[in-house]
Amino acid sequence: MDIQQSLLEMIRQADRSGANALLDAWAGKHGHERLLAEVLEPTLLLIGEAWRSSESFTLAQAYVASKVAEDALLRIAEQRKADEVQTRRKGPVVIGNIQEDFHSLGRRMLGIFLSADGWMVHDLGNDVPAAEFVDKAVEVGARVIGASAMMLTTARNIRLLREEIDRRGLTGKIQLAVGGAVFLVCPGLDKEVGGDGTARTAIEAIGLFDRLWQESVGKEGGP
Repeated sequence: MDIQQSLLEMIRQADRSGANALLDAWAGKHGHERLLAEVLEPTLLLIGEAWRSSESFTLAQAYVASKVAEDALLRIAEQRKADEVQTRRKGPVVIGNIQEDFHSLGRRMLGIFLSADGWMVHDLGNDVPAAEFVDKAVEVGARVIGASAMMLTTARNIRLLREEIDRRGLTGKIQLAVGGAVFLVCPGLDKEVGGDGTARTAIEAIGLFDRLWQESVGKEGGP
């Protein structure tokens, strides 16, 4: 049985400690970065697909999966901090789940990795209205907003955030990063909702935020 199937079986059995031990042992051999890309994210996608199709997974099992993922992500973030003691402090960014979206795991993953990379993360949580995102970005001086959505219906609410940024004359100055499971299966959706960029994983999002920050600086011509 491969690592993903073993992890799925432990989650089905609600064996959180066993799942954590399994992931720790695998990471010890292969590294924490590979753990996220090759084990944790693919397994969570399988669970999400099963949950959305009402197959195999109960609400209790989905809860166990989320807690196992949180445990692993915290250990990965701790490892990254240990490896990057001299991490350069970066600017403020704002993240949150768009209005009517309550799927927080992906956003929390993003926050952990951005913080470990030096960003000052302002996490607004779930179900965030467009105006609240922009208000916070203006307040803290953020050049990048990260909006998360899991389903197509809620992802389309990101268009309201794009319109709010543009309405206030902040186009280009505040860049809009978008992400979530639905963006992986709907190519071009990031452009449809008005995003300035998207990334497949929380690790890849670090590079995206770096790029969007620099694009904001370049378009404004400021420091």
